[in-house]
Amino acid sequence: MPAIPSNKPYRVGRSRTGLGLFATKPIKKGAKIIRYFGPLLDSKKKKDDAIENKYLFELNGRWTIDGSVRKNVARYINHACKPNAESDVSPRKRKVVIRAIKKIEPGEEINYDYGTDYFKAYLKPIGCKCAACEKKRKKKRAEAKAERLRLKAKEEKKALKKAEKLAARKLAAKNKKLAAKKKAAKANGKLLNGKVLNGKALNGKHLSGLGRPKAAGKRSAAAKPKAFMNPSMNAVISAPAVGSDQQAAA
Repeated sequence: MPAIPSNKPYRVGRSRTGLGLFATKPIKKGAKIIRYFGPLLDSKKKKDDAIENKYLFELNGRWTIDGSVRKNVARYINHACKPNAESDVSPRKRKVVIRAIKKIEPGEEINYDYGTDYFKAYLKPIGCKCAACEKKRKKKRAEAKAERLRLKAKEEKKALKKAEKLAARKLAAKNKKLAAKKKAAKANGKLLNGKVLNGKALNGKHLSGLGRPKAAGKRSAAAKPKAFMNPSMNAVISAPAVGSDQQAAA
C-alpha cells in the first residue's frame, strides 16, 4: 500500500468490497481530490492493446491509462451507483482528475461511477456492492419477506377457517344425533327427569297412561252373609249374620 502524504485529505482503508479511499478531512463540493494516473496505452499497438486488468481507464478510442501501478492511489476508489465524486476526463491532455460532486465528510468513503461498460463487464456478474445497490437489495429482501409472511398468514387464516367449518359440521352432526336419540327415547316412553321411565312413575308421578292404581278398600264392620250348600240337606242355608254384639262377645 503506497504511502500517502499527511497533507492529503484521504487515506486507504477497508471497505465492504475490499480496500477503498476514505476522507480524512472535509472535502468541499467541486474540489479536486486526486489524479488518476499511470502509463498510457495505445490501442493501435498490439502490445498495449493486449493488456487487460481492472484498472484501465479509457480516455478515448485510442488512449487508455493503465492505473494498476502502485503509486496510483486513485485506483482504490470504488464504484458507486450514487457516488459523491466523479471523474473529470481531459482526453486532449490525457489526464483524469477525481472531483467531489457533493460535500464529503471525514470518514466517508470516496467513490464515483465507473461507467456502463465497466459495470457490465466486471460488476454486474458478481453484483454491485455499493451502498445504493445494497440498500435496494435490502429493500427487496424486506419486501420478499413481507410477502412470504403475508402468504403464510393467508394460508393460516384459510386453514383456521377450514378447521372452524369442520368443527361446526361435527357439532351439528353431534347435535343431530343427540336429537334423534331423544326423539327415539320419547317414542319408547323412556323419558327422564321425573317423567315416565319404562311405564313406572318417577318423583311421585305416573304417566303410563293407565292412571294411578286404586288403593284396596276397607272392609265394612258388618260382613256380608255368605251362602253355602249343605250336601245332606240338599239345600242352601244362609249363614247367620254376625251382629255387632256377637262380634264383641267373640
